[in-house]
Parts: sequence; C-alpha cells; structure tokens
Amino acid sequence: MADARETIPAGVRSGAEMTYETIEVRREGPVTTVSLNRPEVHNAFNARMIAEITDAFTQLRLRSRTRAVILRGHGRSFSAGADVTWMRASLEFSRQENLEDARRMSAMFAAIDALPAPVIARVQGAALGGGMGLLAVCDIVIAARDCRFGFTETKLGIIPAVISPFVLPKLGESWARALFLTGERFGPELARQIGLVHWIAEPEELDALVAEKVEELLSSGPEAVRAAKELIWGVLSREAGARREYTAQRIAEIRTSPGGQEGLRAFLEKRKPAWREE
Repeated sequence: MADARETIPAGVRSGAEMTYETIEVRREGPVTTVSLNRPEVHNAFNARMIAEITDAFTQLRLRSRTRAVILRGHGRSFSAGADVTWMRASLEFSRQENLEDARRMSAMFAAIDALPAPVIARVQGAALGGGMGLLAVCDIVIAARDCRFGFTETKLGIIPAVISPFVLPKLGESWARALFLTGERFGPELARQIGLVHWIAEPEELDALVAEKVEELLSSGPEAVRAAKELIWGVLSREAGARREYTAQRIAEIRTSPGGQEGLRAFLEKRKPAWREE
C-alpha cells in the first residue's frame, strides 16, 4: 500500500500545469483549494475533468510547501458521479477503450490518495457514484447535514468497481455488501457511522468547520503531518511482525528531524513552535 501511494500513477504527466476548464485551483499561502467546476451537471465526471483532477493533484504532490488541500464542488452538489453524455458515449466503446477509460479514472483517485499533504473534502448537496470515490481518498470529510450519498452504480446496471479499492478500506465488507448491492441513497449520519464522513455541519456552518480543521492542520508541524499520513500507509502495508520495527525507526527519525527538535523544544520552553509563528 505504501509503495503504491508514494508513486505518481503511470501515465500521469508531471511537467507544466495544463489549462483547466472543469476545475479551479486557488492557492492561498500553504492552503490550496481545488474546486470541481461543472455546476450545471452537478460536477459529474467526464474525461476532461478526470484528466484535470489527476494533473492538479500530481502537480500538488510536487509542491512541498502545500500544507492542506480543500476539495470542493461549485453549485448545488459536491459530485453526482459520471456525466450522462460521457456515459452515453461509452456505449460505443470497445472493451479495450472501456478498460483504458477505467484506468484513467483509477489514476485520478490514486493521485489524490497519494498526496503527502492532507486533503479535506467539503461536501454539499450530493455525492454519488464516483463522487463517493473522491470522499474515500480524502483524509478529512466534512458534510452538510442535508447531503445525500450513494453507491448508485447498480441502479444503472453497472458496479462500483474502480472506486472499490479506495472505498473498501474505509467502508469494510459488511457495509459494502449492503450498500454496493442495493445502490440506495442515504444521509450523512449513516455516512459518518460507516467511516466515509467524519464531521457533519449545518449547511450555513460548513465553511466555518472546514476552516477550523484547516487551522488545526496548520497548527501542527508540517513535516509531522505528512509523516503521520505516511505512517498510516506504512503500518497497514506491513505484516504484524514488521510493524514494531518500522514504527520505532519512524519515531527515531522524526524525533531527530529539524521539525521534531523544534516542536519538542518549543513545548519544553513554553513557546510557540516556528511553524506557528509563520
């Protein structure tokens, strides 16, 4: 798991940024906001959006000063899954074309999943189908109380195959059996219960709660936040016997790093660490 997430997905370009038509990327200091920008279709995916999201998160991976990323959708919905026009075009695809299409979508989720910086999903309206895959690859998910969720693929006669490697570690087998099969829609309370949503806010308080979580991230050591995210992947990807040595090595590295030294000294000296002053 760790090795896969530390590698930029195959086929993703890592040169100059492309011109975006379906998303917006805004940087404010160490925080970057990536906004899905197809509100007229509830931010549904098409081939262009998939390519642009993949590129944006690949570029963000190269920016070591990025300390938090907010993923959101313009308009009434976070993301309603696949675009109808795009799905209609896929009816004419060959099996090989469908395979390549699915691989590109998988690379998009992997690019978000592999980002060393934490990603916060700000969710309003609906997150359906592929939109649920986006939630699964975010570290923190904050949803409005009136949101609706669903793995709705079976309602269209297909399955949530591409998102499943990212969703199943959070959802678990039991709820996957219930929700993948029925394709039913559900609210944020159940989404929180099964691990896809972490915090629920009233719609008018959504942005304030997102800002609060960003502030929590910025108040922590930059290297420590990234190392903590890597630690989770590293522990889960190892056999039980190797986990103790891996974690001992990691804490020794962090304690002797500049960030670890500064954090511990600041605590002992009863002052703010340097990253808080910044």
